[in-house]
Amino acid sequence: MPAPAAPLKLFSVIIPARDEEESLPATVADICQTFAGEGIPHEVIVVDDGSEDRTWAVLQELKLKFPALAPTQNSGLNGFGRAVIWGIDHSKGDAVVIMMADASDSPAHAVKYWRLLNEGYDCAFGSRFIKGGEVIDYPRVKLMVNRLANFLVRVGFAIPLNDTTNAFKAYRRTVIDGCRPFLAPHFNLTVEIPLKAIVRGFSYTITPISWRNRKYGVPKLKIKEMGSRYFFICAYVWLEKYFSRGDYQRR
Repeated sequence: MPAPAAPLKLFSVIIPARDEEESLPATVADICQTFAGEGIPHEVIVVDDGSEDRTWAVLQELKLKFPALAPTQNSGLNGFGRAVIWGIDHSKGDAVVIMMADASDSPAHAVKYWRLLNEGYDCAFGSRFIKGGEVIDYPRVKLMVNRLANFLVRVGFAIPLNDTTNAFKAYRRTVIDGCRPFLAPHFNLTVEIPLKAIVRGFSYTITPISWRNRKYGVPKLKIKEMGSRYFFICAYVWLEKYFSRGDYQRR
């Protein structure tokens, strides 16, 4: 069991979005309605990361319907990881959850994360590949690459988590601050945060989650472009784990 911790006051949902005008209405509505129904104090930080469609206009329209929505535009360099950090830096919650704009992540599972964090865990990690987990319409080749990458990460770091690459995870603010600075500008941030959190001694629990393929738009993750970037981040954190002599451990 985790050590007792102060009750959380605000859950910040961080959603990076690039050209997601079709997906965002349903995604934002589902999150806000689910959280409100569960009585979870929340804000939804959608980061427009250099969109060339009506993403920003759609967000302004949605803001009139959902007061918890706080859209922002990334004015710096673009990239998934940069957008996530931009959103975190513009959020107010003492806990954050990273979700995708394409509605692939279930708000009901984000509610589960909130409850686990309130039990005292520093991190709540979901896995699509444990009992109770589910993937719906996952492209076969992408799934095979995903399973291989996660297997190598699990073995290399000697951890039980078998779905490190999935962005959909939740953290207490103390974890985010304790894992800075972040180096990953792209999707490799999805492994940098959880691996750093584990290596630096923050508590975590793993729970089954689902993943559903997008209905609109095109995937932003390009596997061919990300291989070396994932390797770099994993190597960087692996060196910290085995050679830093605990210099960055949580105190």
